[in-house]
Amino acid sequence: MGLFNWFTEDKKKNLDQGLAKTKESVFQKLTRVIAGKSKVDEDVLDNLEEMLISSDVGVQTTLRIIERIKLRVSRDKYMNTDELNRILREEISALLSENQTRDLEDLPFPAAGGPYVIMVVGVNGVGKTTTIGKLAYQYKSAGKKVILGAADTFRAAAIEQLEIWSERADVPLIKQKMGADPASVAYDTLRSAVAQKADVVIVDTAGRLHNKVNLMNELTKIRNVMKKVIPEAPQEVLLILDGSTGQNAFEQARQFTAATEVTALALTKLDGTAKGGVVIGISDQFKIPVRYIGIGEKIEDLQIFNKDVFVESLFGTDQS
Repeated sequence: MGLFNWFTEDKKKNLDQGLAKTKESVFQKLTRVIAGKSKVDEDVLDNLEEMLISSDVGVQTTLRIIERIKLRVSRDKYMNTDELNRILREEISALLSENQTRDLEDLPFPAAGGPYVIMVVGVNGVGKTTTIGKLAYQYKSAGKKVILGAADTFRAAAIEQLEIWSERADVPLIKQKMGADPASVAYDTLRSAVAQKADVVIVDTAGRLHNKVNLMNELTKIRNVMKKVIPEAPQEVLLILDGSTGQNAFEQARQFTAATEVTALALTKLDGTAKGGVVIGISDQFKIPVRYIGIGEKIEDLQIFNKDVFVESLFGTDQS
């Protein structure tokens, strides 16, 4: 059984509930797009373009989706508006596949060797600490030995919040006092992980530094220090983004992908917002796979991202 056992009815139900506001918004807009139309024509495509942009998919990604649908309309000559929903699902799933987003049932995990090191980046307030805590809990529940590292030493609150989550997840936390060298904390964390034969290491980093150069230098320093302990570390650099901020999440992604090599994304706070389309746009624009989505506050509400199930939940014909 996979660590997250993604494909369960409860998980699917939670996803549908978490995306309810986005789904409701999408369906209302899609209904207006095809109102009074029997086939997909230029008017329908223009309205669809407007719908996708207003759903926070983003301009560039929207234009790509529209172009793909235009090609299909041209090829098939006649396309009923009833088919538009299915075509949207297929094209968006294909787009996510091209961005290396694979449908996973389980977390990435090495078959053998030392600890799997995840370096977590993202601005303050996006749910970074919460995501780390939920990941730690779910790894621990799956029988993995987990260690956390509090390398965001610029804020006392960051260390305190991570300490609370480490207690909830019942996993050890390596920390130093506020203002300590973040790279030193990362080094100590990995040394401890090796000594304790840990399976997974999750290292928090500063949410924001004074400018992009400082951010880049700090993250590079942390990565270099990690490699002194585990040469292949970090195996994953996970960028946490607040999905509820819509287009602001694009700017956050821009900042951090410029500062370091990001290998995976987690979109949080998708419940309670109609901005779920941002998941599609960010994955497409930055060509980085989406790994997790947060759809609630419960520990189980951090889910491994499955593109087909996500798109089905968002654009599926069943609104119940």
